Amino acid sequence: MNEHIQLMIDWIEDNLTNKFSLDELAHYMGYSPYYCSFKFHQVTGISIRRYVLLRRLYLSTKDLANNKRIIDIAFDYDYSSQEAYSRAFKSVFGINPREYQLRQLPVQSFFKLTINNKEEWYRMNVSRKIEVEKLQNGNKELFDQDVLNILNGQVMYEEFNNEKLMGDSDYVPFNEAMCVNTTTEQVFDKEFIKTRALGHRVSVEDYIQKVIEPLDNLFHKEYKYIVLWFGEDMFCQMNLLTILAYLEQSQYDGRVFLNSFREDEFKVSQTELTLGNYFSVYKEVLINHKRPSIELLPVMFQARDIYLDMLKENNAVVKYISQNKDLPTSELVNRLLSLFPTIGYGDSQYIDLINKNR
Repeated sequence: MNEHIQLMIDWIEDNLTNKFSLDELAHYMGYSPYYCSFKFHQVTGISIRRYVLLRRLYLSTKDLANNKRIIDIAFDYDYSSQEAYSRAFKSVFGINPREYQLRQLPVQSFFKLTINNKEEWYRMNVSRKIEVEKLQNGNKELFDQDVLNILNGQVMYEEFNNEKLMGDSDYVPFNEAMCVNTTTEQVFDKEFIKTRALGHRVSVEDYIQKVIEPLDNLFHKEYKYIVLWFGEDMFCQMNLLTILAYLEQSQYDGRVFLNSFREDEFKVSQTELTLGNYFSVYKEVLINHKRPSIELLPVMFQARDIYLDMLKENNAVVKYISQNKDLPTSELVNRLLSLFPTIGYGDSQYIDLINKNR
């Protein structure tokens, strides 16, 4: 069956700039439209129409970045008008196409699905140094001693620190998973530590050792610049939101840069951020579980929606687990990692969900 689903994906990809027809896809596959829709969703965890929508909109960002006329892009991807394309674009990215064209803010990548090919999603480009050199050529100030790099996780921290990829600047890891368990308004205070440790089922002492102590430079040194290295997925973006909320609470008055990178390869999009509204967003999203009205970076806008959807009892991942619960846990985890890269969960988060829903 997976081979058949891959054939469907290949056909869809070949026809993304044509008028999509489920009947034509079904005729090509030799199955009924209902059967194609049902099996595609069962295997991939996403509907065919949603897949087509996200692929078209993501590919259209490339055209926008190349300053192609918006009306031409709309017609290229089979929208009836520029307005219809703009509405769809804003519903996914939180800004309209013209704003994106002018500012080129980071968005979540949405690549062609490849069934049963985990390496396709998790292959990491080895040329990190080349990408960092490009950043250095654009902004040498971010490589000096008065710069703190906050990296999403211990593995990234150890690589950057060992290789001194950012010159003489300091490095700290943020070893958390803010997309799971409850949190508190004041970030990193005693109540926060107690609450997060309880959620992760570890002692306060262990939590302090793993999460708080590695951030010591953030708490006790002053920096002219802070550079935040966080991926596009929801997991990383909720961690990023937490750090930004803390910077506002601590009244940090330096400059803040986000280096957002794709998960399949090390390609960085650098954006300077303005503090001021992130604690409000943190409170609304991670504490109150609501959608704030404040405009967000597209990549965080997308992550916010994924986070809130994952709080629902019958979210896409839970549905997928329920439909495939007879699979061995290891195989099911690998499928979830491959099919839901924009969520960003790791093995432990998925195993918890699998155990809870079996």
